Amino acid sequence: MQSNSLCPALTFLLLFCTAMVHAVAGPGQRIVSANGTLSEILCGLGLEKQLIGVDVTSTYPASLEKIPKIGHNRTIAAEGILTLNPDVIIYTDQSLLLPAVVRQLKSSGKKVVEFKHEYSREGAIKLIRDVGAYFNATAQAEKLVKSLQADFTKVKTSASPKKLLFIYARGTGTLMVSGTDTSIDKMISLAGHKNAVSEFTEYKPLTAESLITANPDVLVLFSSGLESLQGMDGLLKVPGVANTNAGKNRKVISMDGQLLTGFGPRLGKAALELSQKVK
Repeated sequence: MQSNSLCPALTFLLLFCTAMVHAVAGPGQRIVSANGTLSEILCGLGLEKQLIGVDVTSTYPASLEKIPKIGHNRTIAAEGILTLNPDVIIYTDQSLLLPAVVRQLKSSGKKVVEFKHEYSREGAIKLIRDVGAYFNATAQAEKLVKSLQADFTKVKTSASPKKLLFIYARGTGTLMVSGTDTSIDKMISLAGHKNAVSEFTEYKPLTAESLITANPDVLVLFSSGLESLQGMDGLLKVPGVANTNAGKNRKVISMDGQLLTGFGPRLGKAALELSQKVK
């Protein structure tokens, strides 16, 4: 009787252990990352050698440039990923992968894992810990978290917050401004300042009227965006820019796009750099 009573318990234990093995990735797995922040975290965890494919936002560290690219957001195709023969494909709920692509990847039998990514200090820390837990690198993840928290202690709250306006530019033909509920909006707050636009969420096309109405103290662009406008002189030729306080004072900040919007291990460094450049 005693032997029979132990069977269910032993069966449960075996099933539990099996489930735990499948809940986390094993060592040496071939990983494809469809998100720049996830790629950065994996490198910070010491797993860069397991990456066999990354999306085009995976720009940090620079060594990621040597890894095959799978595309960007909605241009990523399942076929391009599957030809790399990965063991696991990872992305976040902010990655903008097409649902049909995700379904195709899952139907292939490959392990496909989505991580939740909230654009906040707490969200960055949770993402680091979640990725660390999944890849059996909890100790390394805590080192990244500790470094991030240390960086934030250097960010000082401004006594007189400035109005910042972010312009997404890809030449003069594509100019968008960031409203609320974007990663840029959250970054501006973390740096101790305020978004010059609060009337709408997400992104909207830039107009001279809206620019003059917002009248930002500082304009913020990706470094690549400012280059696409031929630098400061080109930006000042955009209708409305020269009429703002930022334009009159030539107060323009450019930063690396992935650093500014990644909300990963370098979040504290990004907030610190932005706050220092505003001064």
